[in-house]
Amino acid sequence: MASIGFVSLGCPKALVDSERILTRLREEGYQISSDYDGADLVIVNTCGFIDSAREESLAAIGEAIKENGRVIVTGCLGVEEEKIKQTHPLVLSISGPQQYEQVIDTVIKYVPNKEDYNPFTDLLPPQGIKLTPSHYAYLKISEGCNHKCSFCIIPDMRGKLVSRTLDDVLNEAQRLKDAGVKELLIISQDTSAYGVDIKYQQVQWNGDTIKTDLQMLCEKLGEMGIWVRLHYVYPYPHVDSLIPLMASGKILPYLDVPLQHGSARILKAMRRPAATEDTLKRINAWRQICPELTIRSTFIVGFPGETDQDFNELLGFLEQAQLDRVGCFKYSPVDGASANALPDHVEPEIAEERWHTFMQVQAHISRAKMQTKIGTEIDVIIDDFEDSEMIGRSKGDSPEIDGHIYIPIKQGIESGDIIKVRIENTDDYDLWGKVVDINPEMI
Repeated sequence: MASIGFVSLGCPKALVDSERILTRLREEGYQISSDYDGADLVIVNTCGFIDSAREESLAAIGEAIKENGRVIVTGCLGVEEEKIKQTHPLVLSISGPQQYEQVIDTVIKYVPNKEDYNPFTDLLPPQGIKLTPSHYAYLKISEGCNHKCSFCIIPDMRGKLVSRTLDDVLNEAQRLKDAGVKELLIISQDTSAYGVDIKYQQVQWNGDTIKTDLQMLCEKLGEMGIWVRLHYVYPYPHVDSLIPLMASGKILPYLDVPLQHGSARILKAMRRPAATEDTLKRINAWRQICPELTIRSTFIVGFPGETDQDFNELLGFLEQAQLDRVGCFKYSPVDGASANALPDHVEPEIAEERWHTFMQVQAHISRAKMQTKIGTEIDVIIDDFEDSEMIGRSKGDSPEIDGHIYIPIKQGIESGDIIKVRIENTDDYDLWGKVVDINPEMI
């Protein structure tokens, strides 16, 4: 059986694309190789969001060519075909994001199928090939984005919003649950806009007529009895209706809201919603309904035109919002982004200084929040084991981007188990605790 190597770069949306390609490869009878030497061909799924991601992708392509020689390129950087060809003329084929069938056709062209492969006997797991641990999975509900943020070229790479119908999403969610997944991470470019492009199409599922929108998605996923975590949620007014579902335990009390800045002037230059006062009111209202709510967000410092006053407004917003989980990026120009033409670009050393100041302020906020958890008992899902410790996450921690909880190993507990832990210690971002109880319904 022919074997294909795979390099997956970029965000969780790209990871789901990789999973889809790998699933199709297995359907066509290909094995997946874990190294270059054992592969008949290598696929590199690239990222092209910012310059550093492009450089990483080009380096990964170069490494694959050096180590294997036969390379197919796909993903976000694939929209810049000429740039890739100029750097790596030996690449066999280049395609953009979501062009799964083109990738498969190219693989078949260069590495023909195993002749006696039978899709009815060479079975695939019903959930397809997953690149995450078996107890959690990313569930992508739409492709593309309708926003025109001045610092972003995602719509140029991935196109406008294209939502999956709700029955399609729920069927995949059910397959994942049946396969043992305990946590679904809902992703898209703009989760809040889910269904708007297909006018909230009504579909049939389990004998009911349901509407393709975010509210119904969360209600139906909340009935499955597993953790459901929302990512990339813009703070539109209709998001308010999801908070009671979190308060009642239907979905996790967790919102990933990409706010990007706290200055109305800079938000306008970014072409983002500029009413920071409304955002603060909305956050406060959410917390009134669901005090356990964890809010994570990302911000950009050093955006063109950002003054000391704008930056101080951002710090003031941080202090007022008291967000639980925060990431910060220094502005980086992206080829094709309209922000490149804005005046008054911030000097790199000033952006670096602002980044450090921002992170110090947020570390202080996070430290105070974490201290309040000492002595509490919380549910923890176990991800991994290291030396004498189990490594887990709370309902307020998403994998890869948020904090960890470290617990002494206890016999009988496995990855994916959900246990009760009493918190005994903390630093700025992580927690330490001991097992109190194992929840038998969640194991």
